[in-house]
Amino acid sequence: MNPVIETILAHRSVRSFEDRELSKEQIETIVRCAQAGSTSSYVQAYSIIGVTDDEKKKQLAEIAGNQMYVADCGHLFVFCADLHRHEVIGQMEQADVLPSVESTEKFMVGVIDATIAAQNAALAAESMGLGICYIGGLRNNLPAVCEILHIPERVVPLFGMVVGYPKKINQQKPRLPIEHIYSENCYPQNESEYINQLEDFNKIVQDYYIKRTNGKRNDTWTSQVAKTFEKQSRMYMKDFVKKQGLNKQ
Repeated sequence: MNPVIETILAHRSVRSFEDRELSKEQIETIVRCAQAGSTSSYVQAYSIIGVTDDEKKKQLAEIAGNQMYVADCGHLFVFCADLHRHEVIGQMEQADVLPSVESTEKFMVGVIDATIAAQNAALAAESMGLGICYIGGLRNNLPAVCEILHIPERVVPLFGMVVGYPKKINQQKPRLPIEHIYSENCYPQNESEYINQLEDFNKIVQDYYIKRTNGKRNDTWTSQVAKTFEKQSRMYMKDFVKKQGLNKQ
């Protein structure tokens, strides 16, 4: 064990923050740590927008499902897959980059780069004693997010991240057993064993909810996930991404 591993393993989402802003030094450190993350072929296909305007934060909180901690946190970061920069580079270098910019591969590069950067930012923040929570709810209405943040073509906001001084820290939710996540040399082939592992994990999650809520909640993990996938939420995403000039070929 070491402090880095301890910080990683202690992670839990924080949704209640003190009324206290992050300093410029903290914000810069978090962004520099995000930038230190790996990036595919050094293309750095992402951007981070810090939202400090109170009205914009309130609008984004409403989009995210009225999650008011989006507005009431130390700082709000929005992570974007960004290939606008690379379109500009093509113009600068008189190179035909558009087929690549519009490809599924480069869109995936942008998503992966942004996600790696975000996780570095999260670990940096937590190592400072701050709490974080990813905000996927921004994807409820990305056209509105783009309008609020003046986001150009070739850029897709992926998620937000609220950071701040925790007022309340929740219990840590159980994770799937390592043998269900990690396998060697091939994907797990034994479907019945796969199902048995999920059933075992259901018991762990059910026990967690019973203890956390004093018996008011007893749902399982697979029932939660099934309900989530039944919703068919944000089904506009394919058309939106193409409208932004990405993932077109």
